Amino acid sequence: MPRIIKAGDVGHLVKNGATVYCTGMGLAGFAEEAVLAIRESFEATGHPRDLTLYHATGVGNGKDRGVHHFAREGLLKRIVGGHFGVGGPELMRLIMDNKIEAYNLPQGVLVQLPKQIAGRRPGFMTKVGLETFVDPRIEGAKVNAAATEDLVEVVHLDGEEWLYFRNPKVDVALLRGSFADENGNVSMAREGVLLESLSIAQAARASGGIVIVQVEHIVKNGTLHPKDVKIPGILVDYLLIGCPENHLQTMGTYFNPVYAGDIKVPTRAMQALPLDERKIIARRAAMELKSGAVVNLGIGMPEGLASIAAEEKIEHLMALTLETGPIGGVPAAGLDFGHASNAEAVIEQPAQFDFYDGGGIDVAFLGLAQTDGHGNVNVSKFSGRPVGCGGFINITQNAKKVVFCGTFTAGGLEIAVDGGRLKIVKEGKSRKFLEHVEQITFSGHYAASIGQAVLYVTERAVFRLTAEGIELLEVAPGIDIERDIVAHMAFPPLMRDVQLMEGGLFQPEWGQLASLMGAR
Repeated sequence: MPRIIKAGDVGHLVKNGATVYCTGMGLAGFAEEAVLAIRESFEATGHPRDLTLYHATGVGNGKDRGVHHFAREGLLKRIVGGHFGVGGPELMRLIMDNKIEAYNLPQGVLVQLPKQIAGRRPGFMTKVGLETFVDPRIEGAKVNAAATEDLVEVVHLDGEEWLYFRNPKVDVALLRGSFADENGNVSMAREGVLLESLSIAQAARASGGIVIVQVEHIVKNGTLHPKDVKIPGILVDYLLIGCPENHLQTMGTYFNPVYAGDIKVPTRAMQALPLDERKIIARRAAMELKSGAVVNLGIGMPEGLASIAAEEKIEHLMALTLETGPIGGVPAAGLDFGHASNAEAVIEQPAQFDFYDGGGIDVAFLGLAQTDGHGNVNVSKFSGRPVGCGGFINITQNAKKVVFCGTFTAGGLEIAVDGGRLKIVKEGKSRKFLEHVEQITFSGHYAASIGQAVLYVTERAVFRLTAEGIELLEVAPGIDIERDIVAHMAFPPLMRDVQLMEGGLFQPEWGQLASLMGAR
């Protein structure tokens, strides 16, 4: 039977030099009360210190929550994460000042490692990350100069190259659930996503570590349905009852019954996007959909596709998925990203990435921050600031088709649409089509070598990846190729048969998406 503890006990349970593995997505699934207690213990006593932290996704609110609590010099020795962008400025300072060792691994790798540890297998082998910054022949996933240990190596098996990621030993698992019974069986009834909680708990048990689970309530034995139990009590050592303010369902929501799957809501009441660059991009990207497609939507610009799908009444013709586990329904945007309204299923995150890595995505829509003439894309590092890759590498490397979505330039771009023609009112300050990307998050060479279909969709132009480089396929009505496109690129695109973009994309009402999907 697990011991029920208070927040003040947590710091005493974590030894100096321990490796801590935590769950979280934004603030979803994050045991904030437990982590806050670790920080407070360190500030009061100097212990625990020199911790190694593993986390798969971006955990925090970009300011003062989530893994921000670990951002104390001396508390953290090493961080191995999938994304750092929401970890807050103090964490970023420690990374960039080399006060801690920092590594950025693909999200799908970080959710799979606990499965390998749990079964006492030596590590995780995958092709995910080849020819990107994760590849040890490029950067080896090392984020800063303080990171000197090799956590990944290239291996050869049956004449093929693979990346091999070494397992850590998990001393402490910090997990979160909704309800626990007196035997420690944990339900996630009020959580929107399951994440990799079970695998991490099993990994800690196999490593001889401890499992601490933060819950909202403790209930009587026998009151939880066995199929609702996502972490069995045999894996749980300690239970902590978290206060509501430290138990948010998402980064921006305390609790929404829709995300928990308790109720369903009409999705066609979703507010339509205004006719701006985001809507144009989302509409053109959506033209790559076909009926029955399994789809992944990334954060940022691709989120607009959910609104387009609802507006065009085609959301039922495809299955939208998110790396956190939701399948079907309509993905949430902004602070609630990672969740979905009216999901048909919510599976554990490692299983979702098994599906993704196995080529289960028909078409993925991801953000476009920087690209170059080779088709490489960077979304993980800007001006030396390592925001991280998240699930980007897993998704883009294995989807049958990838559509990168973003404005043609960045920083103050203003457009106008008049009479079905696009006008650039004010050009963005920064180029996105560069001679060299700052970091290779997506390898154009690798994609071309496996014959992957890749498009780059902007408000004024559509490009595709070829073996020879980036080719200009389409331009918006009203756009001059030399003045509005080539002049703002650091390399000349291939141009063989440039067409006009679909004119309906630039009209207030479109209504053509269903027929386009049906025609394929």
